[in-house]
Amino acid sequence: MPRLLEVTDLSTHFATAAGEVRAVDRVSLHVDEGETLGLVGESGCGKSVLALSLLRLVPPPGRIVSGRIVWKGTDLMRLPERDLRRVRGREVALVFQEPATALNPVFTVGYQIAEGLIVHKMMKKKEALREAARLMEVVRIPDPARRAVEYPHQMSGGMRQRVMIAMALACRPSLLVADEPTTALDVTIQAEILDLLMSLKREFRLSLILISHNLGVIAETADRVAVMYAGRIVEEAATRQLFASPKHPYTAGLLRSIPRLGEAGPEDGRKRRLAAIEGTVPDLLALPKGCAFGPRCPDVMPECGERVPALRPLTAGDRAVACFKHHDAEGRPR
Repeated sequence: MPRLLEVTDLSTHFATAAGEVRAVDRVSLHVDEGETLGLVGESGCGKSVLALSLLRLVPPPGRIVSGRIVWKGTDLMRLPERDLRRVRGREVALVFQEPATALNPVFTVGYQIAEGLIVHKMMKKKEALREAARLMEVVRIPDPARRAVEYPHQMSGGMRQRVMIAMALACRPSLLVADEPTTALDVTIQAEILDLLMSLKREFRLSLILISHNLGVIAETADRVAVMYAGRIVEEAATRQLFASPKHPYTAGLLRSIPRLGEAGPEDGRKRRLAAIEGTVPDLLALPKGCAFGPRCPDVMPECGERVPALRPLTAGDRAVACFKHHDAEGRPR
């Protein structure tokens, strides 16, 4: 498959009064044409900042301090802002996490969908508004002509999320970055939104980066999975490989914590507690020395407190892991 996106050693930091926060720390990943990459991890691990970094949309006081973002052979880090605007929305589109705040309350949803087509000079205003209504039908919004002249507050959370997806699809991008697209929606609507995304991916021949903390969602939709912890990717593998045989202790802990039918509930008069990862996500202002997961890790070794393990390929299969269980400090397989 042709490679669309190649990210190498990307770091995004935030300057604060208390010190510098390394929200994204030397992240490398890639997305091939037609592929769905799942990006998972606990809240606060840097997933959303990484999504914004891909399009150089990090708000101050954040800044990208290093790395390469190569889109179809062009390094976006070297593009002037005017040229980068041609990529944003038109070739790479972002579905923001919370549509209630991402949508402008004073413009109709139809205009907001059409705006990208107008800004990129793909259509005149009247034609773009007609296309907006058509896209609302594509994302399964009933009575699209009537709903197109409504404002965001007149729509439910699920409908607003569909509007966000229609906005992202308007310019026919090659890559869609969906940041927690089912957050704050009930289970039934979540399933509908995910089904819609996968249907649109096939119809529009999209590549997709799906960001979520819900491993069940990722298992159903992704071809490959990258697991983030404290701003770094700690494991990357094909979805089946990762769920069948996690290599990083953090990934294994996440998988053990998934509720399963029959595992929690009455059992000989007692209730079985759900498995949990001990401890909490570290403060990014005060990361522990060495591996950030070390203080919570059941398999911690002396070298874990001395050096940060690099993400290195495993000898078996197309996967990589950042853990001294599998490589020594020089990168030699154990």
